Amino acid sequence: MNDIQQFSVYWFDLNPSQGSEFNKTRPCIVVSPNEMNMHLNTVIVIPLTSTILPWPFRTTIKIRKQESSAACDQIRTVDKRRCREHMSDLKPSEKSALVDLLRTMFLA
Repeated sequence: MNDIQQFSVYWFDLNPSQGSEFNKTRPCIVVSPNEMNMHLNTVIVIPLTSTILPWPFRTTIKIRKQESSAACDQIRTVDKRRCREHMSDLKPSEKSALVDLLRTMFLA
């Protein structure tokens, strides 16, 4: 799958996992830049969870009328072969909130 786009949500099979890593097939936001997505066999993703917690490194995203939490504390690089199907794209306000959170995480 070479047309994976940044800030789009896809189903990814995250198994096998170890320890406290998120597992199973779940929606993930692709955050790697499109240039990387075109040329590498991996993408950087943030898994989504239906468990909404007020943690400082999570932000709420609405996908198909379902609120989910973008678990930025679980960011990971995965092989594109784990990608299943496209679900949705982030709204501009969600993209902005996610970018602000990532800036806080990595530039603090």
